[in-house]
Amino acid sequence: MVCLHLCVAGRIAFIFLVCREKEAFFIVIQNMKSLFSKLLSKRLVIICASLLVLTATLGFSYYEGSKKIVTLTLNGEQKTVKTHAKTVKALFAELELAVNSKDYLYPSANALVKDNEEIVWKQAKQVHIVKDNEKKTIWTTAGTVAELLTEQRIVLNEHDKISPDPHAILKSKMKVDIDFAFNLILVDGGKEQQVWSTSATVADFLTQQGINLNELDRVEPSLVQTVKKDGVINVIRVEKVTDVVEEPVQFAVITKKDSSLEKGQEKTITPGMQGLVTREYEVVFENGIEVSRQLISEQQIKEKQDKVVAVGTKEVAYQVSRGEETGTEFYVTTTAYTAYCNGCSGTTATGIDLRANPNIKVIAVDPSIIPLGTKVYVEGYGYAIAGDTGSSIKGNKIDVFFPTKAEAFRWGVRQVKIKILK
Repeated sequence: MVCLHLCVAGRIAFIFLVCREKEAFFIVIQNMKSLFSKLLSKRLVIICASLLVLTATLGFSYYEGSKKIVTLTLNGEQKTVKTHAKTVKALFAELELAVNSKDYLYPSANALVKDNEEIVWKQAKQVHIVKDNEKKTIWTTAGTVAELLTEQRIVLNEHDKISPDPHAILKSKMKVDIDFAFNLILVDGGKEQQVWSTSATVADFLTQQGINLNELDRVEPSLVQTVKKDGVINVIRVEKVTDVVEEPVQFAVITKKDSSLEKGQEKTITPGMQGLVTREYEVVFENGIEVSRQLISEQQIKEKQDKVVAVGTKEVAYQVSRGEETGTEFYVTTTAYTAYCNGCSGTTATGIDLRANPNIKVIAVDPSIIPLGTKVYVEGYGYAIAGDTGSSIKGNKIDVFFPTKAEAFRWGVRQVKIKILK
């Protein structure tokens, strides 16, 4: 009978060994007590129970002692566990940890678990990378933004802009904004410099560069325009000031006809005098250069006095008579001129107004050869009066007057005979 009960106790101990929870162990004990109470006396029950407890304790100790010790590094946190799991995958299932194919796991999920094994697991996170407004979604096991940049082979220079900070811890579904800096030219107040920018609009660029605009300043292109690589941002500094100046007022020249004066003669009746006014201007400067000046007000300080000039209208006929020939003849070299030639005043050395008397016959002479006022006859030109001189007229040379340049050109340079008249 005792052997029978011992066999029963052995089976119960075997059942206990396969149980993994302590609660199951106590339930078995309670059931056995009930069974023994029906079959054995109180003393026999105590003996069997003691044997059962000893057997269960030995089995439990063996079960626990057969577990493998594993060191886990889960997302940077380390912990040690004991397990009967045969593979890494089974161990993670035992720990109720779901492993994604994009996670980092070493050794692999199908690797056998060894005693004192070290297992590293980094859970992959979904991250959105936005580079220059282009979005890309990736899975990564990087721990920080800096590690993500290294993983994706993204190199930043000192002018590039990234958010969040490279030292920030990566989180699932985090958005990482990267703006790559580009080069462009800034002209501020006429001073040019090359700068780097990650701005989208001209307004953002000016804010990034710390440039403040005054009320009248303007920017080309406009503030809402998009900043472009290698573009030019021109900040025009506009200044508006008031300028008060004293300015002269020119007098007018009033002419009056006077029949007592020969035609071409003038006589000042009343001298002219300048006036004086104070004028107030609104002056606009762009980059220090005046671009506009607008009169705001003016005040007269001194009145002007117009000049009055009498202009002669009396016609004077310059006629050269044939007179009496003296018989003196000689050859001279001749050129021609007009009243409008370079350096000519239009008035001869003897006071003849050639412009007022275009048809008169006048020659310029060397007074030491032909005295001024002498009447002459010029071959091919006609009767004339020696009424003018010239710096280039020396010796046997004369200059004949014509009313037009065409006639003077036609005459050219020629040698002719001249005859002196009385």
